[in-house]
Order: sequence, then structure tokens, then C-alpha cells
Amino acid sequence: MTTTPPSNLQPPTSIHALLWDLDGVIVDSGEYHYEAYRELLSGLGREMSREDYYLRLFGRRNFDILRDVLGDRPQDEIERLALRKEEIFRRRAAGHLRALPGAADLLRDAHSAGLRQAIVSSTPRQNIAFVLGALGLAESFEAIVGEEDVSRGKPDPEGFVTAAARLGIDPDGCVVLEDAPDGIAAGKAAGMRCIGVATTRPPERLTQADLVVGSLEDARVRDFLFGGRFR
Repeated sequence: MTTTPPSNLQPPTSIHALLWDLDGVIVDSGEYHYEAYRELLSGLGREMSREDYYLRLFGRRNFDILRDVLGDRPQDEIERLALRKEEIFRRRAAGHLRALPGAADLLRDAHSAGLRQAIVSSTPRQNIAFVLGALGLAESFEAIVGEEDVSRGKPDPEGFVTAAARLGIDPDGCVVLEDAPDGIAAGKAAGMRCIGVATTRPPERLTQADLVVGSLEDARVRDFLFGGRFR
């Protein structure tokens, strides 16, 4: 991926990279994750309401979600259950995934502008590869930070700091795109600007972000990143 932007497509000089969350920002996958958890937990005699998942659990790491629901179980059991949950997710989501409005266009425009781009997600790397492959976006990112790459999940800033280091960009040159309060908190803790996308949570829960939009089609996103050059 080139990092030299055409002279007429330069973003503000202070922005050098976009760090993308995956679920709820690039892809509408939440329902498939929820159904995977329901299927897994039903075999264990447990339930998970849709409200509890979306309001409290969505976007957290599998390990954290499973420990929250199941309590203090052995690490090897949690790891086995997490792998099984993701197998169910991929089976249920196969052939059904679609990019969220504006995501693919913004990825393309950011690439044209010479911005470096990375994924920072709480999902395992195998899932990230599965989703990006299904959407035809696997070549859009120079760095991937998944569940296995960090010891602490969002709202800890470790994932975003790791991605910035892999891109070779200072944190203050990065803009985070997130749909979750914990993700925005992580980005801000890393010293980065944040765009909150109200796809899975109401906008009033994302107010820590520098900009909150209903979708990435909102013209204010391009104003924020490119001064409106791509409208």
C-alpha cells in the first residue's frame, strides 16, 4: 500500500492513520455473534438476553464475556468454549456478511489519501481474516491487532497503542473509528482522536468521541479527516 498521497488529496497534516474497530464499524455482524453465544450457552444450560448482550457485552473479548456469564471456570475450558463460539459464528455468518454503509468507500478514500490503516478488534485474528475476506477488504490494512495480540482488552488502550507502533505512527497522528464506549475510551486513553459510529449503541453513549455520527456516510466524517475533499 502506498503512503504517498496525491498532492490534491492530502488529509490534514496531523492525521496519518485510521485505526478501525471491526464489528459494528466495518461489518454488521452483531446478530451472528449473539446467535453464536446463544447456541453455545444453551448447551451449557445458560441463557443470554439480546438486551444484555448489546448493552453490556458486545465488543468485549470472548474470555471476558464467557467469564462474566459462566463465572470463574478453568482457563483451558474458557479457551475451548471461545474457540467453539467462533466456529459457530463463522458457520452462521458465512455468505451473509455485508459492509456497513460508507465503510468500504471510506477505506478506499483513506487509502487514496495515503493514510495508513489498521484493524484493532476484540475478535480473534481468524475471525478478522474471515470477515475481511468475505467483504473483499483483506488487502486494505497494513496491520491487524486481534484478541491474541493483547493481554488487556478495551477500554485498556493496549490494542490501539500496539497498532500505532506496528504502523510506525505516533498516537496523536491516529484517528480511531469505534462503535462502543469502551473502544472510544481506549482510543482516548491512547492519546488518539476518535470518531464514534452509532450503529450498535445510541449516540448519547458515545459522547467521549471527538465526532459522533449515525453512519460513515455522514459528510462530517470526510470533513474531519479530509476537509471534505472526497464528498
